[in-house]
Amino acid sequence: MAGKLSKTIGGKQLCIHGHFYQPPREDPWMDTIFPEGSAAPAKHWNERICAESYGPLAWARRLDFEGRIIEIVNCYEWMSFNFGPTLLTWMEQQAPDIYARVLEGDRASLARLGHGNAIAQIYHHIIMPLATDLEKRAEIAWALADFEARFGRKAEGLWLSEAAVDTRTLELLAQAGVRFTILAPRQAKEVADISPGGKGQDNWTAVGEGNLDIREPYLVELPKGRSINVYFYDGPLSQAVAFEGLLRHGDYFWDRLSGLAAQKGLLALATDGETYGHHFKFGEMALAHALSQARSGVDGVRLTNYAAYLEENPPKRRARIHENSSWSCAHGVERWRSDCGCATEHKPGWDQRWRGPLRDGLRAVKERMDRHYQDLGQTLFVDAEATVVQYGSVLSGLVDAQGFERAHFQKGLSATRRDTAWKLLNMQKWALSSFASCAWFFDDLGRIEPLNALTFALRAMGLAQRTGLEDLEPLLLSHLGQASSNDPALGSGHDLWTREIRPRRETTESILAQALVRLWAEDRLPAPGASAEVSWPGLSVTISMGKAEATKELAGTAAITWAHESGSDDCGWKWERANGGGPLAGCVQVEHTAAIKAAAKCVPASYLTWGKRQDLALAWIRRAEADSWTELCAEAREGAHLFMPYREAQTTQTAADLWGRLWSALCWQCIMGEVVPSRDFLDFLKDQGQAHPERALLAQRVGQALVALLAGEAPNHAEVRRILERAATVGAEPDLWPAQNLYWSRLRDKAASRQAGLALGFKVD
Repeated sequence: MAGKLSKTIGGKQLCIHGHFYQPPREDPWMDTIFPEGSAAPAKHWNERICAESYGPLAWARRLDFEGRIIEIVNCYEWMSFNFGPTLLTWMEQQAPDIYARVLEGDRASLARLGHGNAIAQIYHHIIMPLATDLEKRAEIAWALADFEARFGRKAEGLWLSEAAVDTRTLELLAQAGVRFTILAPRQAKEVADISPGGKGQDNWTAVGEGNLDIREPYLVELPKGRSINVYFYDGPLSQAVAFEGLLRHGDYFWDRLSGLAAQKGLLALATDGETYGHHFKFGEMALAHALSQARSGVDGVRLTNYAAYLEENPPKRRARIHENSSWSCAHGVERWRSDCGCATEHKPGWDQRWRGPLRDGLRAVKERMDRHYQDLGQTLFVDAEATVVQYGSVLSGLVDAQGFERAHFQKGLSATRRDTAWKLLNMQKWALSSFASCAWFFDDLGRIEPLNALTFALRAMGLAQRTGLEDLEPLLLSHLGQASSNDPALGSGHDLWTREIRPRRETTESILAQALVRLWAEDRLPAPGASAEVSWPGLSVTISMGKAEATKELAGTAAITWAHESGSDDCGWKWERANGGGPLAGCVQVEHTAAIKAAAKCVPASYLTWGKRQDLALAWIRRAEADSWTELCAEAREGAHLFMPYREAQTTQTAADLWGRLWSALCWQCIMGEVVPSRDFLDFLKDQGQAHPERALLAQRVGQALVALLAGEAPNHAEVRRILERAATVGAEPDLWPAQNLYWSRLRDKAASRQAGLALGFKVD
């Protein structure tokens, strides 16, 4: 390891850190993210930010002066970073190619420096100084388990949510084996030298952002004899990147970095990851340029990461921190519990007095659930506290459910008692989710983040009830009713709960309504006597169709199984579909088994929340559009031969509007070589395509076809080139992003791929 470091560490040192995090958006029953209208045309904000920031950073383009690609940089290989565990969970499922680049970047940096670029992050992004001791221990343990499961090694560093810190949190980090964390410079209170013998001298000097030397790690000594290393990032430089346009041009960014780098010490900056690409379009390209300059040793600058630098440069000075401080609140941690004045928009007349009642209500509910967990848990677990702390090992997949039960459940529990135990742990998971920092960060109670926090609490309270606790909704509302939105139209916290939160509660009826409508939307309703399954990450539903099928009413049985819980909820169902009003107008009636004492209920799918109805609409439109595309292509394959050449003085095709409706399918036939178009046909397609609404969708389809040609064992480079040539003749602009990424990752060194590389926009020697 030392040999690797000696080749890399030395001279001017640079570390650029990215904090990659999104607020938790998962529906706590389905454990999946439903559509968010404000992110359209993307499905939700995770998807949108992934496309605008996380993906571009994984494949950042470097261009020559002619605009040709000279390199695609995996920025995660060259920058320090942390990702929120809940964000990585979503990426692993929905953006696996980008997720793989994140892991690959850490592996490459580990091989180069002896220490990986990735560090862990507090699991639910809660404000640690405001958490209980058990919550702190759980959040750290879950984060470290998640990190180890993903990156295949133990985390050396850990990012604290909002860099919010107190001494107890640092004590628990050190106890868990974490070597360092990163704070803002104004969180340092005072510093002192460490004597050569290792014993600290009492020469403490008060410091602030203006006089703190941020180019070295500091040792923070802790009350119980442990210590932890702390880095303080460059505040003004980080501010310039995030808010002052430093990413406008790669050379500008690099000149600033190089000019600030010193002969000794570490120049380190830290910013939100979405700064690159989302906040500043093409910001990832400016970063890639700066990283490439440092990789090449320009101006004597070398890239490193915090762990690698720490190994070569142990702290020479100690530091004390400001207790209960953070990087985004000048008042400590008041932003997450009071009307401190910190806001994002500062609208006239607005305040944040709602923050206190929101936290007080969630805390009152959590305290009651914690007592319930301890009281009931002592009859179910070997050690109730240790069990919830180690629960992250199951969530991360480090330990399977059976192994976890053997280690932590009391022996001889019945199936019902085991199910109760799992529900208690799941209760803790969603209760902790409700304290994610973003619920208090912004300006209004009616925003999506506070509403999501209340939804997580609703789910936790439901699980608590199913394990024998009283209904905690009145307790929560006694506090929430004291809060109000700044928008009079949204009303009080009580109004928001009634209108926005309570309808989100899933029931057996609403779950079956979604399962049945989804099967219909995807054209997968089972035949009489057959079964079909609908799955979300949080649960799966097996729908069995009865053998007799009525004209308007379908009936059968169903079994709902929950992730991280045992057993299943079984019931009978009937779906009476309405004559009008569409598939959501029908009514789903559930007949529970004798084990569940509940009267039969009938729930129209139209009662589902907007996001869940929109999700069903997406399932239908994707299937319907795919079927329609297949039919259009078949028609266009034949019909393209009927496009008549123009006669004298003719400037467009007869019935041009009808031909224009088939523009995308006609272009596809030409691009794929199924049809050889005439000059008049090409001119018509170019003219129609200039502002055609299907232009972007066609670009995506052609891009997918290029990937298919390159991804096989025998890539068809010649056809890639021909497709791009034909696309140019009809005026189409294919989405080259995925094909370019594939080419760079797998084909760029192959001589046979040269022509494809040129066609895809690369500079090929």
